[in-house]
Amino acid sequence: MSLPLRRPSRDPDRPVPVLPRGPSGRGRWTGLRAAALGLAALATLGVAEPPAVGPQGLGDRLFPTLGNTGYDVTSYDVSLDYSGHNDRPLNVTTQITARATDELDHLNLDFARGAVRSVKIGGLAARHEQHGEDLVLTPAFHISRGQDLKISIEHTSDPGGKGDGGWIRTADGLAMANQADAAHRVFPCNDHPSDKALFTFHITAPQQLTAVANGLPLRPGARAGRRTWTYRTDHPMATELAQVSIGKSSVLLRHGPHGLPIRDVVPTADRAALAHWLAKTPGHVTWMERKVGPYPFEAYGVLIANARTGFELETQTLSLFEKALFTAGQLPDWYVESVMVHELAHQWFGNSVSPRRWSDVWLNEAHATWYEALFAQEKGDHRASLEARMRHAYEQSDGWRAEGGPPAAPKAPSPGEKISIFRPVVYDGSALVLYALRQKIGPAAFDRIEREWVSRHRDGVADTADFVQLASQVAGQDLTAFFQGWLYGERTPAMPGHPQWQPRKGADKPGAKGAAPGPGAKKPVPTPGGPKAAAGNPGKPA
Repeated sequence: MSLPLRRPSRDPDRPVPVLPRGPSGRGRWTGLRAAALGLAALATLGVAEPPAVGPQGLGDRLFPTLGNTGYDVTSYDVSLDYSGHNDRPLNVTTQITARATDELDHLNLDFARGAVRSVKIGGLAARHEQHGEDLVLTPAFHISRGQDLKISIEHTSDPGGKGDGGWIRTADGLAMANQADAAHRVFPCNDHPSDKALFTFHITAPQQLTAVANGLPLRPGARAGRRTWTYRTDHPMATELAQVSIGKSSVLLRHGPHGLPIRDVVPTADRAALAHWLAKTPGHVTWMERKVGPYPFEAYGVLIANARTGFELETQTLSLFEKALFTAGQLPDWYVESVMVHELAHQWFGNSVSPRRWSDVWLNEAHATWYEALFAQEKGDHRASLEARMRHAYEQSDGWRAEGGPPAAPKAPSPGEKISIFRPVVYDGSALVLYALRQKIGPAAFDRIEREWVSRHRDGVADTADFVQLASQVAGQDLTAFFQGWLYGERTPAMPGHPQWQPRKGADKPGAKGAAPGPGAKKPVPTPGGPKAAAGNPGKPA
């Protein structure tokens, strides 16, 4: 995404040094710190209730009020009723299954941009109050630690918001873009990537429309001129990766490696024009599997939206792309394909292995940018040199760090611009860290780290310390000091193997040349004038 690079005030919190830690283990991470909710547990139902609490949060450094303590969500079941008009609120029922990790008399969900009609917890009516973007629920009974919860919320979901994430209004319907903190602008949830869960979506829409969502489809049903589509995920998913699209679309099915279902969703009117690009996906999956191992989910495909978004997004099993990327005709084919590979790479890095906190987002974008750049080098022309691109990033790195913070300690989002955490340092500036690591330990050890990372943490969450520990273990040397400088330093360390590389003088000034956001998940929209021909900055819009 093309983002204004303003300087927010410096975060007073200094980064914690990167130190080895014990393995986090495989599978869902359920160890959300059960920090006190500030709620006095009721000894009996006859004791007076404490006052309703206000907004809570997990204390994420970048999004302090995002997420909630006291419970762990295991599944969401979201039923949406779409009228056929994308400027009207949808009627929605969100059912949440969770397990309490603390003693609770209240619990908070993240929710905004909708009206709550009723709430039930355990089948009994519960009180609900809105506090900012928190929905505070008070059940009719005390919740004990370890107790399973079933929460049902009847509410609306308004797609007519101010454009800060959640629903995207397309030319013929709706789609979702929830990164980083916008899923709760669509449905009530624990909106933080550390609490992954299984999802089921039921979408009822007029017969002439097609609805799709993450996962695999179940048998659709029809009633009175309307049709209900059901989709279910086989693997846990972060709320920010949820996707629902409704519109005049065609669903094109094919198979990838090992019989993997490939499902592409495109505007029916553009089906023929986009066929050339859709045929590329099975080869992209094969290419990624050769690099890092088996594809981690039950299906994959691309969702091409007829909307001006300004970015592409790695929604799980169904990546969102703006139609203009494929139809503008201003970018070389190899570059467009490399952006497709960027979103595909996220299915391993960011989706299957999700960040424990948003400061770990460099792990998502560094890897997606890395494989995007490798693919471009293999398939592109003289502008696609990996070494030239990394040298260009090195020259700009000090400026990017001054503007957005170091890779693993990014500055807080700009006021009113939550998505502004996706600055250049998160893309090429973080891929540069991986390049430095490979230079230091060699390609063979680096490739082993990549494969082990996505295998060890599949379907789970992990953080920067986990990556440092794994890299040290595989490389057979303590890399703590190396990563401390590369991930947290205000200045970029010397590049192993390239002592002649130097930061560009003046690159730390706002608006310096080369400070544009990198390609990939927040890739700028193609613009007239085509790609720059300068080596090391391949394919970036002029």
